[in-house]
Amino acid sequence: MTTLDPLSDVLRSVRLRASVFFYMSCRDEWAALAPGANRVGPAVMPGADHVIEYHMFVKGDGWVAVDGEPPLRMTAGDIVMLPHGDAHVVSSAPGVKPIEKDNAAIVSRMQTDTKPIPISYHGGACQVGVGLPRDEASAVVVCGFIACDLKPFNPLINALPRLMHLPGHEVGAWVAPMLEHAAVETGANRAGGSALLQRVSEMVFVDGARRYLDSLPAESQGWLGALRDRQVGRAITLMHGDPAANWTLEELGRRAGLSRSALHERFVSLAGVPPMQYLTNWRMQCGARLLRETQANVASVALDVGYDSEAAFARAFKRATGLPPAAWRRAQAQGAVAA
Repeated sequence: MTTLDPLSDVLRSVRLRASVFFYMSCRDEWAALAPGANRVGPAVMPGADHVIEYHMFVKGDGWVAVDGEPPLRMTAGDIVMLPHGDAHVVSSAPGVKPIEKDNAAIVSRMQTDTKPIPISYHGGACQVGVGLPRDEASAVVVCGFIACDLKPFNPLINALPRLMHLPGHEVGAWVAPMLEHAAVETGANRAGGSALLQRVSEMVFVDGARRYLDSLPAESQGWLGALRDRQVGRAITLMHGDPAANWTLEELGRRAGLSRSALHERFVSLAGVPPMQYLTNWRMQCGARLLRETQANVASVALDVGYDSEAAFARAFKRATGLPPAAWRRAQAQGAVAA
């Protein structure tokens, strides 16, 4: 198991998958209230640990706002993601009062209607299942959801901001037409349209996370800041590259170019946990992936992630997930069948 890219490791292991979409067409003054992911998540992606919401303006301008943050200006081609799943308002201008619509009914239609579900806002009214002709809309917004795992270990989500803005001129001219084309293909029931929409959405999230990482200033805190730090990032890369190795703080420090105590202090300052705790967390995530994706027995998985004792691995895994490895594997298999 080798890698030089911990971000890709985490993105692969937390199972990104995209689902339900809306195609929102608006005119005049308008505002839509989007409930938090903790409310819509169980309906749109049953069994998912966490749901990220996003919006892309394919035509026109608008604003996105969450409580406690300044409203974010959006223009055609821009994408905004809400990694923490906050409730928010999408509107034509800051301060426009959202139309009170029965969100329970909309959530119910997410489970049954062909995707993307058209919604129109104009004349002070909201209509679900009906869209405006594109040439009559002042703004067109594609809305979607991306699910991921939080357990055993997903350091990325907490490292991202509540609003992650991807300006159209940065994400590339291909993104807006590709995402809108995928939405149209899905709505027209073209073969493969849904899979195309999912893949494009996942790719947009991955690209957004990469761009956010690249934009961080030096000495940024959190997991992404730790990746950018030369010594701490080196230690994380070493652990990801061979999680089963018999790593010690001394060896990690030697290879990262820091003393044992200096690495510990710097690692905790940036990543929020000691290096050895990080290694345990990552081993649990690797073990979870092997349990889910292979038929290997628990003893073999334990060895593959650095545990000589199946019992020691099982204790650590239960602390991280709440379930012993075999029970967790059965629960995952049952959830996959139910989904």
